[in-house]
Amino acid sequence: MVMLQQAPQTSGVGLVFPGQGSQSVGMGRALYDAYPVVRTVYEEAGAVLGYDVAALCFEGPADRLNLTEYTQPALLTASIAALRLLEPLDLRPLVVAGHSLGEYSALAAAKGLTFGSAVSLVQKRARYMAEAVTPGSGLVAAILGLDEGGVEEACREAAAFGIVAPANFNCPGQVVIAGEKAAVEKAIELAKAKGCRKAILLPVSVPVHTPLMQRAADRLAADVAAVHWSDLTVPMVNNADAKPLRSAADVQASLIRQLPSPVRWEQSVKVMSSLGVTTFLEVGPGTVLTGLIKRIVPEAATLNVQDPKSLDATLKALSVTRHS
Repeated sequence: MVMLQQAPQTSGVGLVFPGQGSQSVGMGRALYDAYPVVRTVYEEAGAVLGYDVAALCFEGPADRLNLTEYTQPALLTASIAALRLLEPLDLRPLVVAGHSLGEYSALAAAKGLTFGSAVSLVQKRARYMAEAVTPGSGLVAAILGLDEGGVEEACREAAAFGIVAPANFNCPGQVVIAGEKAAVEKAIELAKAKGCRKAILLPVSVPVHTPLMQRAADRLAADVAAVHWSDLTVPMVNNADAKPLRSAADVQASLIRQLPSPVRWEQSVKVMSSLGVTTFLEVGPGTVLTGLIKRIVPEAATLNVQDPKSLDATLKALSVTRHS
């Protein structure tokens, strides 16, 4: 195991944080068992949320962990727990970003709000999202092998069956769509007719980043305004516009726009690269974003921290970067 030591600033590093779909029962447990500082993060989250977050993450059950109201605080907690292990390095990224829910992890990393405030906000966000649609009425699917224009056309043509829209522009050849069940199913059928290679239903219980989330966004606005915000210590490239933000006011407005708007992840990664990021470090469960980044900017280096093994590899790689 690599010992955490103080180290100088690393150039060219951008931090990215995962969103829904990266959760799994057992996530974060190895770090929890290995590092006492990680346990304090779960304890703080439990005190805010009123239930045992560690037990949910480590033991499930999966059907509860996959419910939006529980998924979001659990992923945020696991991501910030992993981030705590990098903080003693004094690692100062050029920029941060998060995929949907991951924006709240990114904002906590950039000191825009405290972890406790982020967990509280995310719990409300998730509840409003779940209450914005009738349970079981929505559907989310990844469309593979069809360009953005083809996916947008399929969604427009399926609109007669209900609300459906692109939710995530993830990487070349991967666009996630979401909306009302019948409309999404029709859009999948139309996408396949246009040359879509495969459609995969995703374990997300609400159709986020579509107009169906406007009601949730309107409810969240008051809670976002009530939190104490600070300007960011480093820029965050936001989901809604793929633009670097630093002011607290811009961040608050962006979080409200985020819910009914698509996540422009492919564009965000390209913007991070244009700002000088040459190493993308995914902090939190899974390597979903790492896989997407490799397809968007193949020349970039990718690292991740989700367990002691990946932490060890990342610390060694960053040490090489510092001394090269």
